[in-house]
Amino acid sequence: MKEQFYKYIQSLQDTIVSGLEAVDGQAKFREDIWERPEGGGGRTRVIENGAVFEKGGVNISAVHGKLPEAMQKMFNVGEADFFACGLSLVLHPRSPMVPTVHANWRYFEMYDDEGNVIQQWFGGGQDLTPYYLFEKDAKHFHQICKTACDKHNPEFYPKYKKQCDTYFWNAHRNEARGIGGLFFDYCKATDEMSMQDWYNFVTEVGNSFLEAYVPIVERRKILLYTEEQRTWQEIRRGRYVEFNLVHDKGTLFGLKTNGRIESILMSLPPHVQWVYDHHPEVGSDEEKLINALENPVNWV
Repeated sequence: MKEQFYKYIQSLQDTIVSGLEAVDGQAKFREDIWERPEGGGGRTRVIENGAVFEKGGVNISAVHGKLPEAMQKMFNVGEADFFACGLSLVLHPRSPMVPTVHANWRYFEMYDDEGNVIQQWFGGGQDLTPYYLFEKDAKHFHQICKTACDKHNPEFYPKYKKQCDTYFWNAHRNEARGIGGLFFDYCKATDEMSMQDWYNFVTEVGNSFLEAYVPIVERRKILLYTEEQRTWQEIRRGRYVEFNLVHDKGTLFGLKTNGRIESILMSLPPHVQWVYDHHPEVGSDEEKLINALENPVNWV
């Protein structure tokens, strides 16, 4: 399974990078190949200063070795060997009219002393973080997520949509990071779902990413915006940074397993503001976004 999924994310990285370069029309992704001293490594691809994307990354990694002590405590296990691979992407557009997007699809194995697999699971998802709320975009993104889920189980979309709303929640701000999407983790074999079934589901979602995001970018990248709207985008980016550094488990996993810091923190936007006690004007488009973030919406 690990060879099958790693081969898949290598191909998916190529597909997504090509699709995003076509949308940007100006910038190209630069590639860094890196190695982890304890075992494994990755292929980081970053785009900067494009016509559409101010900064973004589409990264893959496959790491292995002894499970770090911090992760042993997280998984409530003793010493063990592990393997983890995945694709993680974050895109921060230049225009505040185009939403930031995040996605991740990953696979994990743990072994006993003889090298037998004792645990294995999939995880992942994709979520949208707009700065201005266009309901057409929100409905489109969620509909693509639902369509991918429904091909495998009609219960998946409502379940993983709710998990996304719960996970990407800035508890210290009492608001969502964005308008959600899908979030699933610890997807293990059951009587109903084999690991191959989970592979088929996760790859279905991964294959849907460009269809979920690119039409939104194409619609919004041509819209004009003001300096005030750009300032609002940078203030909201601050909330994005807060979530990633305070709450995000993926960031923590990378830091605790001695991952490559530049790849882990590529999710952070280049220009951010923290304005003291900032509140949007009553009745404004900015307040409309905040209202949707404080009370998650069922978009489809």
